Amino acid sequence: MKLTDNVLRSFRVAKVFRENSDKINCFDFSSNGETIISSSDDDSLVLYDCQEGKPKRTLYSKKYGVDLIRYTHAANTVVYSSNKIDDTIRYLSLHDNKYIRYFPGHNKRVTSLSMSPVDDTFISGSLDKTIRLWDLRSPNCQGLMHLQGKPVCSFDPEGLIFAAGVNSEMVKLYDLRSFDKGPFATFKLQYDRTCEWTGLKFSNDGKLILVSTNGGALRLLDAFKGAVMHSFGGYNNSKAVTLEASFTPDSQFIMIGSEDGKHTGPVTCLQFNPKFMTFASACSNMAFWLPTIDD
Repeated sequence: MKLTDNVLRSFRVAKVFRENSDKINCFDFSSNGETIISSSDDDSLVLYDCQEGKPKRTLYSKKYGVDLIRYTHAANTVVYSSNKIDDTIRYLSLHDNKYIRYFPGHNKRVTSLSMSPVDDTFISGSLDKTIRLWDLRSPNCQGLMHLQGKPVCSFDPEGLIFAAGVNSEMVKLYDLRSFDKGPFATFKLQYDRTCEWTGLKFSNDGKLILVSTNGGALRLLDAFKGAVMHSFGGYNNSKAVTLEASFTPDSQFIMIGSEDGKHTGPVTCLQFNPKFMTFASACSNMAFWLPTIDD
């Protein structure tokens, strides 16, 4: 089934889950599209089965809190940032609910976490104005970049380069094999005092970069030239909330949550399933959406 404008407009909420007592701050689909793992400000991790459409189990990270949860390449392991006590990144086995490894280094809150699509490398950005490069197999930081401001960062779909959005005004592209030489490209954008950048994502075809903000606009950049191709508005975000924006898997559409709509609170998380014709959105509730037409 091809994703068309009509099909996308036909999506309706198929199921709502009320497993959390506080905001869901992040979720991630497994690469095979069969499960979702969510992290919440209530310190819980909830695992959902996308095919059966139900929650499978709940784990807790009461001591350290949990945010920015990401699947690694093994389906039953995740990495996530802490939002209490310290700013260490944790690597957890969902299978037996045990930590495999800790990644200490950041000394302020981690605001960005991106897993390489091809191997065990991941990157993290923090309010301490650094981006750190890690390998799941080692607790030691593999690389460190000092920046002039707060970063958001993400790998490209090939896992060869990563992009860093710095100080809400420039995008720097780094080659993973020679990042210590500095960025190979820097795109400066017009600074917008009214909002901060909160996220950065590549499209699956690698041609576009989507910058999300805590204001009422998104920016779409050409990943090669850095030119702003579109600015998207038309959604409500009066309280400067971090709203997640996502590409559809075919790189043809962009979706963003809003503070008004079906959810009880602002839709802070929104992602399309990488393999199946469904997407998920979350406030403190989790919703699964399905199309109601099939042209």
